[in-house]
Amino acid sequence: MTKSLMILGTGSDVGKSTAAAAFCRIFARKGHKVTPFKAQNMSNNSYVTIEGGEIGRAQVVQAEAAGILPSVHMNPVLLKPSSEMGCQVVLHGNVMDSIDASTYHNLKPRLKKAIMESYGKLALEYDLIVMEGAGSCCEMNLKKTDLVNLPLAKRVNAPCVLVADIDRGGVFAQVIGTYDLMTQKEQDLTMGFLINKFRGDPSLFKEGIEYIEKKTRKPVLGLVPFYNDILIDPEDSVGIQEDRLQFKYAGPDTLNIAIIKLPAISNFTDLEILKQEKRSVVNYLSRARDLDNEYDCIIIPGTKNVVEDCLWLGRTGWKRAIRNFAKKGGRIMGICGGYQLLGRHILDPEGIESHRKKVAGLDLLPVETILERKKIVRKVTGTCLLNRKKIQGYEIHMGRTRTLDQKGAPLLKIQAIKANGGWEEGCTVNNGQIFGSYVHGILDAPGFRADFLNNLRRAKGLKERVPAKGRKGRYHEYDKLADHFERYCDIDRIIREVSSPNK
Repeated sequence: MTKSLMILGTGSDVGKSTAAAAFCRIFARKGHKVTPFKAQNMSNNSYVTIEGGEIGRAQVVQAEAAGILPSVHMNPVLLKPSSEMGCQVVLHGNVMDSIDASTYHNLKPRLKKAIMESYGKLALEYDLIVMEGAGSCCEMNLKKTDLVNLPLAKRVNAPCVLVADIDRGGVFAQVIGTYDLMTQKEQDLTMGFLINKFRGDPSLFKEGIEYIEKKTRKPVLGLVPFYNDILIDPEDSVGIQEDRLQFKYAGPDTLNIAIIKLPAISNFTDLEILKQEKRSVVNYLSRARDLDNEYDCIIIPGTKNVVEDCLWLGRTGWKRAIRNFAKKGGRIMGICGGYQLLGRHILDPEGIESHRKKVAGLDLLPVETILERKKIVRKVTGTCLLNRKKIQGYEIHMGRTRTLDQKGAPLLKIQAIKANGGWEEGCTVNNGQIFGSYVHGILDAPGFRADFLNNLRRAKGLKERVPAKGRKGRYHEYDKLADHFERYCDIDRIIREVSSPNK
């Protein structure tokens, strides 16, 4: 019978996703046919699967670590926040509805059924399922209707590892407090604890481990050191908060790229590859500023609420700053929602994202976007019409964008997958000075990225460079991650617990 392992957390951003990816890689290297599973994920960082459906990016990373293709059944319920109170519900890869929190709770019986359907499909194909919880596993006001943490672990009788983040402080309260809030059955399923993001001398925490084990009578299965040399895609925008980022000096001898940190930023992993480029500075900026003296390029990323983020650009002074940058010849790139923001207008006649029916964009591309309820979710491949470089990626958007006049030229020629023909996509002006596209992952194409960045380098008088190794090198990073966890965790004990006939 299929075995399961549940990775729970004492809170959000403690390292559950990364730990799940590490265990997927570890078990796969030991010969298991393993798959990730997160019943419900809340993230605006998503990906298009082999079935053409949409799931959270974290499960894509975990699937890659396991050496398998991502599937909608690995993340049957995806919640994409679009406002302070509402979110879009994606069920089995397809948009179900946009609802508020109270309405969502009424949907839980239906979602529970869909979750167990997906779990059952994976159980037929794989011999081990590494499950990831969500947020804190013991939110007492939500626990009765929880779809993804301990109730699911009890339903499938999965042994659990509880992950805590020592770097944020309060690790004893995190671990012991969470454990004390569990029922007896939940405590019985919890095999032990993993203390994540440790800094310093491990011997200095020996008494801490003894204290936790004495209080809970459960083992600390790992004390995992903090690392910054393993490149794994982050799950959500917590990783790009100002207090988590290292702001770098944008000097005359480096290629300097500014990314506008929109309030509803999504799919920011499109830009992770830029951090690997040598002699390059990539900074996420929230506050409007004059950019032309420091930065060589502005990138406007995706957003889950393009209407409200468009208003934010005007309210904060970013609209003026970006237009001034463009007037002085600065290079600007927009991806998905960023492409829409570069246009003249964004129309929302059905009130999909806002009560405002029309907002003025940056007016840097001669395009107009109309938001529609039907979502486009598809993989694409094509050629850039500026440099003839091949690209591939995926589209996830609810807007339809049209070019308004001949000042704008198409950016890409898309080849239809599993069909004849194709279509032109995106828009560019001034021979590539400003351009936008719906294609997520466009910068992962080494030829396109090298041409784009070397054009910037030549304009600044810098030396051209070959592109970074790119996403093809990510499998080596998964091995590094697995090695790191194997070195500092009691993997043999975890395997014995998971393999026990009573589990």
